[in-house]
Amino acid sequence: MNIKTLTELDYFRVRDIISGHCVSEEGALLLRERTPLTDTKKINTLKLYGREWYSYLTSEKQAAMSSWNPVSEILPVINTPGAAVSQEQAFSLLQFCEAQKKVKSAIESAKDILNLENLSELVQTLPDLSAPYSQISSVIDKTGELKDLPCLRSIRARILSFKREINNLMKKYANDPNLSNALESNVPAFRANRQVLAVKSGRRSAIRGIIHEMSQSGQTVYIEPEDVVRKNNELIQEEFNLQAEIKRIFRELTAELMPHARSFTLALPIMTELDISYAAAKWGKENRCCYAANCASDSGEAPLILKARHPILGEKAVPVDVRFMSGKRILIITGPNTGGKTVTLKTIALFAMLNQSGFPLPAEEGTRLPIFSNVFADIGDSQSLDQSLSTFSGHMKNIAESLEGADRNSLVLLDELGSGTDPLEGGAIAMAVLDALIEKDSFVLVTTHHGILKNYGYTHPSCVNASVEFDKNTLSPTYRLIMGVPGESRALDIASRSGLGEKVCRKACSYIANESSDVSSLIKGLIAKHTELENIYKDLNTKKHELIEQKRKAGLHELKLRQKEAELKKEGYRESQKFLSESRKKLENLVREIKEGEITRKKTLGVKSFISDLETNVYAQEKSIESEEKELSKYLAPAENPALCESHTVQEDEQKNLEFKAGAKVSVKNIKQPGILVRMERKGTWSVQLGNVKMNIKQKELTLIPPDKDVQSELPSITIDLADNTKNGAGDVYFKGGKPQFELRLLGLYTDEALKLLERQLDLCTVHNFNRFSIIHGKGSGALQQAVQDYLSHYPGIANFYFAPPEEGGSGKTYVEMAK
Repeated sequence: MNIKTLTELDYFRVRDIISGHCVSEEGALLLRERTPLTDTKKINTLKLYGREWYSYLTSEKQAAMSSWNPVSEILPVINTPGAAVSQEQAFSLLQFCEAQKKVKSAIESAKDILNLENLSELVQTLPDLSAPYSQISSVIDKTGELKDLPCLRSIRARILSFKREINNLMKKYANDPNLSNALESNVPAFRANRQVLAVKSGRRSAIRGIIHEMSQSGQTVYIEPEDVVRKNNELIQEEFNLQAEIKRIFRELTAELMPHARSFTLALPIMTELDISYAAAKWGKENRCCYAANCASDSGEAPLILKARHPILGEKAVPVDVRFMSGKRILIITGPNTGGKTVTLKTIALFAMLNQSGFPLPAEEGTRLPIFSNVFADIGDSQSLDQSLSTFSGHMKNIAESLEGADRNSLVLLDELGSGTDPLEGGAIAMAVLDALIEKDSFVLVTTHHGILKNYGYTHPSCVNASVEFDKNTLSPTYRLIMGVPGESRALDIASRSGLGEKVCRKACSYIANESSDVSSLIKGLIAKHTELENIYKDLNTKKHELIEQKRKAGLHELKLRQKEAELKKEGYRESQKFLSESRKKLENLVREIKEGEITRKKTLGVKSFISDLETNVYAQEKSIESEEKELSKYLAPAENPALCESHTVQEDEQKNLEFKAGAKVSVKNIKQPGILVRMERKGTWSVQLGNVKMNIKQKELTLIPPDKDVQSELPSITIDLADNTKNGAGDVYFKGGKPQFELRLLGLYTDEALKLLERQLDLCTVHNFNRFSIIHGKGSGALQQAVQDYLSHYPGIANFYFAPPEEGGSGKTYVEMAK
């Protein structure tokens, strides 16, 4: 995007205001580098994050983002062997870990309630920083202060003891009556961070020690007594020991953090992305903004901006509606000089740029905008003394650049097109420029005073006229945009109000009376007609919405009544089940009585027939109720949520030619893994193979999947294949699926078998570019543990391996990182 154009549109001013809502310096810095994007997918992703943050901010949830100090410059330090982070740097890393933990917890706890699907997916990519958080918090507290560690406690106690002894010695000298005439003051002074005595120059021999300084007058010398010198030297030594111990602690902490350097590197851009989208949504909430929808490019959907308010004007901005008509690519805005034509043009263009940066717009819901690949502008006075350009020459230079670079996906802004030269020639050039831009099919916004361009807008099918409203009674602009009607310049009215003499204005009126009266009357009549039609349209639209709402409520009421009827039938079905259960018990008692007496085949068959008839009747009732519920769901779900209509129809079309039979693919309600039908166990119940598990599931909980449909797109899941440690007759160990394992279990294996399995795992990691896995070998006698460590130390493709933390298995588990 052209930097000069973005500056003229105030894009950078708005962007910097939004960056002030970031919680981190790194997020604000990255946001201040953002310019409008052209990648539709990336723009939509940013707006999805913003919409979900907006939803979170408008809820009663606690703040999700917390600030952290910059950490980007610390990451190279913790990745350097032998380096040591400072206390401030360690505190910054601790803040970053806390911020990551807080935002992840906040979004995960609210994702289902507020539908934060995209933010949830983003925070799921954050690496686990709980281990470095524990390591840092063991050294410093949440305020950034160094904890009172045992290794520091004794040193600090000695330092405190030395300071007390020094204070006592200085008090002894100050209170000694023999020295009262020798001392200038009883209060010790400090020189070079040491306590000294102010002694009269003539009595300096009264105190043996080191002279640190003499006053300018020469009357006072500052002496550190000999016994105090020794104590101060010991104090300095202990303070040096303290600093050395602190450096050792932070050096060891840095070494512990080194394995997590990559995790910090991966987490930082994700956290800044969350910070930026959070800041945009927060600014949008404060300014009553919305995120614009995209114009459907395939259908040629026209842009629409509702109640647009320029963000720089704040509360002073007058909301403007901009309604483009389908097929109209050129908008010609006319009207008086002070009516706000240029502000309207800039607002539309600024909104397009903010939208393409993933920012919300100060407008109402329903606003939609296309995605532009570039923006060209000729706004304001382009006169330049350095380049010997007149106003007209400057305009032509900008317009020439626009014509050269514009295409179908470009936005072209032309302020006061055709001005700066003879009106006749200027109008002709303006129409020729618009002809060229129409051929390129660019999206063009034009402001002008040329009457010939107003006529051009009426006669050309690609153009639409618009005007800024002007109150003829108060002679002031209303800043409303009227689509479809050109506006009058009202130059004479404005000139009169600005102080031009009445005689001059009357003379000007006499010059133009014969030429423009007819045109002015025509424009006034068109404005009146347009206002009348707009009011009629508003009334019809209001009545239409009222009728739709009444119809929806009536339909929903009817459906709820039918749903209530279905619930009552279901209650009857439950009673039938209860009856069946009681009848079964009675019949079982009857069978026992028969067994105790004379048993006949006829009696036994009669009992079985009775039970079978009951079960058949109850099952028929169940199917009838299910059928009614299914029929109701077709109407009830769309009535309560119209957005479900389309997906419901697609599902029915997919299921139309499928049938339940052995071998068919199915998805199971509330289970992510797809399954295969094995056989029908009984009517309405199937045996389903789910991975290594078979389950009996009711048919109503199963959904058929087309054979050519990618199940993973419907049911996203993570599958980890563990190694199959069972041995065949030859003693070989095989992997399931020929893939490396996230966790390789060697427990219970002999050393040679375990090493074969480890060798196979390392080969597969190399083939599949598998970077990290863990080995569970246990502790036991230590033989298997040692064998694994020895083998890993000699394998050439390994970058690093180390024991797990105590909470994850300690020395019974080893993490392996492959070389990249």
